[in-house]
Amino acid sequence: MSFLLEVERIRRKVEAGEVLSDAELEVLRARVRDEDGPTPRLAVAHALINAGAEREALPLLEALRRDFPQHVPVQLGLARALLGLERHGDAEALLRQVRAREPDDPEVLKVLAVLALRRGEMDKVQAYVKDALARDPFDAEARLLKEELEAADLPPPPVPQEQVLRPEFTAALAGALTRARVAFRRQGKDLLVKLASGGVGRVDLGSLYAAYQEAPGTQGLAAYVEALAARLGGLDSGLGASDAASLEARLRPVLRPADFAAKAVGALHREGPAGLSVFYVLEDADFVRYLPEAALKDSGLTVEAVDAAAWRNLEPAPVKPVIIDRGEVRLAEGFSGLWAVAGGDGLDGARMLTAGQRRLLTEQVGEGALYVSLVRREMTLVARASDASARGVLAELLPTSEGIAGVFLLSEDGLSAAPGLEEGRS
Repeated sequence: MSFLLEVERIRRKVEAGEVLSDAELEVLRARVRDEDGPTPRLAVAHALINAGAEREALPLLEALRRDFPQHVPVQLGLARALLGLERHGDAEALLRQVRAREPDDPEVLKVLAVLALRRGEMDKVQAYVKDALARDPFDAEARLLKEELEAADLPPPPVPQEQVLRPEFTAALAGALTRARVAFRRQGKDLLVKLASGGVGRVDLGSLYAAYQEAPGTQGLAAYVEALAARLGGLDSGLGASDAASLEARLRPVLRPADFAAKAVGALHREGPAGLSVFYVLEDADFVRYLPEAALKDSGLTVEAVDAAAWRNLEPAPVKPVIIDRGEVRLAEGFSGLWAVAGGDGLDGARMLTAGQRRLLTEQVGEGALYVSLVRREMTLVARASDASARGVLAELLPTSEGIAGVFLLSEDGLSAAPGLEEGRS
């Protein structure tokens, strides 16, 4: 009986939000081994959350949800862990599902209030707390929330950042180019711009939009695209005054799907592995510019010389362990079975074909063949070919607009489409 009383005492500490000692946590874990049902396991998960170990609690709660899909306390515990991991969108979606089933449950309202508090949505916090107290005027946690709201010197809600989707960005840029009297034309995923030095330059629209998302500035979209249009209007080909040696030093290779040649008319390219094509870009901190075929005549370079220089210039990128969390790639704290080659410059797919990158992969991932995913422009994802589950994870990823769909196999024979899967496509 004394053991059961000790368990009850510890559970009350957990319910009060207190952090347990290692010995107390072990008592709860022992109770899990002795008792069926969700309650002991849920208490362990809440104890971990109280201690700030949400990542450790999350798999316990996800397993509980699979075993007890209709159990409201389990759903609320999972939502609490998601909040602690700052996955607010996932927590809100789960809470709305629970509230649809249990609209009168004050526990749901209290967790929604905490979510709104994290987001700075004070009107929602007050509404949820008021609703919870109307259903249970003696709820201690809801009353505490109400008192904290009344006593706190609440900061003003954060100013929402301007959310601009790619079509809106492209339309705004087109308008700015027109006003700046810069001749341009959209061709597939690229922007053809009349260069100040004559001729036509090809700029990757995806890279322009990605740069805007990373650093939108403080003046808003209109000011950003006006400045960008001015820069594009002043571009030259980067080829006119360059000798062959300086041009060679700026070349880099990039992998594109086979049908990209129809969209990048006039850009120099050759057939690559696995049904892909190799194009050549000029190193530029701001823009992705493809080398035109016409540059060969002006520079005196051959296709073979361009290809050799581009690969020679391509340096390895860091290899980092990652996880896939609901379609999003996140850094992993330890071994996960997935890695990212993360140069962030759109060249990581090509890096997979270099000896230097392969050596780095061998150091980080190990010997043997690898599965490769090119669905993200800013990184290449890899897994050991011996890991069938990792292949499944990679196969489920959807490509971004600049990514290449499918899973590839990288072995001693080079890059090829993974057996049983389609070759890369745009």
